[in-house]
Amino acid sequence: MILSMVTTTPAFAPAARTRPRPVSHMERPVRTRSRWPSRVGLVLIGAGLALVPWLFVLASSLPATATAAHWPAAWVGLDTLEALALVTTGVLVTRHDPRRCLTAMVTATLLAVDAWFDVSTAAPGADQVTAVAMAVLLEVPLAALCVVLALRALPRPV
Repeated sequence: MILSMVTTTPAFAPAARTRPRPVSHMERPVRTRSRWPSRVGLVLIGAGLALVPWLFVLASSLPATATAAHWPAAWVGLDTLEALALVTTGVLVTRHDPRRCLTAMVTATLLAVDAWFDVSTAAPGADQVTAVAMAVLLEVPLAALCVVLALRALPRPV
């Protein structure tokens, strides 16, 4: 009787009984995942694929040249967004804030878009050379740096 009390009392129980035993993969509860993210993903894939025919319509119907009423505002707006994104990413990187992965990807995207539109809308000659030089020497390397920063800042699985 006394022996059974000693072995069943928590203070005298063997260490294996007091520690939680590891759960095998067969005993783990099955988590049901929501179908919402996969449905959203399918909608996004469908939207992207639906744009492919539209690209052919645009390529064949848009005029070779166009006049934009607010051309300076478009470029100043894009460069303002780039500046804000660069500063925000820089601040978050210096603070080691995990949200830097988001701003770094936004910054990389804006820089890539700027390089693309600079090169594709530049007039032939000196403007074209300047646009290509800025894209190759400044915008694309900065975009690549931001992608690296974003990838390094991604949360790691435990």
